[in-house]
Amino acid sequence: MSNEKFSVVGTNIAEKATVIWNVADMLRGPFKPHEYGLVILPMTVVKRFHDCLLPTHDAVLKEYESKKNFAVIDGFLTKASGYQFYNTSKFTFDSLVADPENIEINFKDYLAGFSANVQDVLAKFDFENIIKRMIESNTLYLVIKEFNSQKGYLGPDKISSVDCGYIFEDLVKRFSESFGEEAGAHFTSRDVIYLMTDILLSDADLTKTGNVTVYDMAMGTSQMLGCMEERIHELNKNIDVTCFGQEFNPSTFAIAKADMMIRGGDPNNMRFGDTLSEDQFSGYQFQYIISNPPFGIDWKREQKKVEEEAKKGELGRFAPGLPKISDGQQLFVLNGLSKLANNGKMAIIQNGSPLFSGDAGSGPSEIRRYIIENDWLDAIIQLSTDMFMNTGISTYIWVLNKNKPTYRAGKVQLIDASHCAEARRKSIGTKRNDVTDLCRELISKAYGAFEDDVIYGDKDGVYCQSKIFDNVEFGYNKIVVERPQVDEDGKAIFKKGKPVADASLRDTENVPLTEDIDAYFEREVLPYAPDAWIDKKKTKIGYEIPMTRYFYEYQAPEKVEDIVNRISELEEDIKNSLEALFGGKDNG
Repeated sequence: MSNEKFSVVGTNIAEKATVIWNVADMLRGPFKPHEYGLVILPMTVVKRFHDCLLPTHDAVLKEYESKKNFAVIDGFLTKASGYQFYNTSKFTFDSLVADPENIEINFKDYLAGFSANVQDVLAKFDFENIIKRMIESNTLYLVIKEFNSQKGYLGPDKISSVDCGYIFEDLVKRFSESFGEEAGAHFTSRDVIYLMTDILLSDADLTKTGNVTVYDMAMGTSQMLGCMEERIHELNKNIDVTCFGQEFNPSTFAIAKADMMIRGGDPNNMRFGDTLSEDQFSGYQFQYIISNPPFGIDWKREQKKVEEEAKKGELGRFAPGLPKISDGQQLFVLNGLSKLANNGKMAIIQNGSPLFSGDAGSGPSEIRRYIIENDWLDAIIQLSTDMFMNTGISTYIWVLNKNKPTYRAGKVQLIDASHCAEARRKSIGTKRNDVTDLCRELISKAYGAFEDDVIYGDKDGVYCQSKIFDNVEFGYNKIVVERPQVDEDGKAIFKKGKPVADASLRDTENVPLTEDIDAYFEREVLPYAPDAWIDKKKTKIGYEIPMTRYFYEYQAPEKVEDIVNRISELEEDIKNSLEALFGGKDNG
């Protein structure tokens, strides 16, 4: 599958987005640069709706006239339009442009003719207020005329649903950059998404017909869902794919819902609200979950609702524990697991914190324990740095599977793909590297082969490395080691026949779950502190996944004689340079 952004008719998607964005030339003055997207994004959606509906416009009007007195007419009109939406206004963009004197009243009539689901999309854009500003600045007619030009055509016969998604992505990125926002907060680049889809579907049986459900809990403009649907249909076009998603940003939600309607899906499956505090899919179960939720973002706004749900225990989503208030990404993992079907599989992007943050017994550690002891952690793939538009840090794809094949049961695969990327010719924000087709093939091969300590690719170039671990290897017992208080003579102080612990001498040790605690204590502690003992009431189980340590490669230091020789060469070079510069001058 190629990452190149070209449509089936050869139109360059970035160029198409640039043409649309050029409408900004008409907005200069009345609108500030960071406000251009407030006009362009909803107008692009409206024009896409218009061009999709244009071939059936007359049929819809005819059906509306014959059924307008019926109590319920939506079904008739959607059937006539061929989409999950329709428009009953007599106007088209052609007729709007033909009557510039009445552009305001006619355009409002046109928008009012849309079905209720489109009205919801426009409301999320706050389009009514934007129209007022265009009217006041005399730009409404100019904008509509520009979108009605041949270069502004967005009909499905020229621009596929997939390509339209690319256009939306490009526009959202431009809008975010002009607004000073971090564009990566809105969507994930396709190279990473395609890797996630390939991992999710690598062992899927898609040879039969039926229905597959896919959920994205932080869907942005819904491109992850679109890619999953696209990939599944490449494998079997006869499988029905039902997509579900939730998004908190109004404008990106509006695009996601519009995209779903255009693709023929159920727009009611695209739902607005904060996933952590306003779960729109309580009780749902999904076969696949794919998501890139925010990380490094606090959950103070959602704290009350999250804590209330955590108190429900197993009846809620957050029973295992709560992460630090400064970073809510593990809450999204728990949300996904609560909705993952018994045969379900999830791929979710996180930063490094969920691998190791939090001591034994803490919320983050308990969440890791919950996942690993249930044997749901399938694999973790470390990506290269500089893979996203808004951050250059290392990121990881966690693959969770509630129905592991027998050969993967009780084990976790770690894949270091930090060297499996290729530099872009031109960076986009902080995204300087891509997961190319070759990289994706290597990582997918490593995941599918499930081999321990094997390198895929060229160790001197692009490669990834796979290692396999038993679940238990990530766990440890945190033991509390006590030592007694002593009197002036250095003798231990006893109370009720037991030594009194000296808090200032208290220490902790992490003992791997694979080791016997007493044997470890006798070997590692007692030889150095014969009076020590373990307070076993304070022992806690913890889990961490130290990826860096597992893939660390020792680099021998440079030999001393080599360093001395290199310094001598530098000194000689400096000396010769100074002599060449000053040696011929008369210093008298």
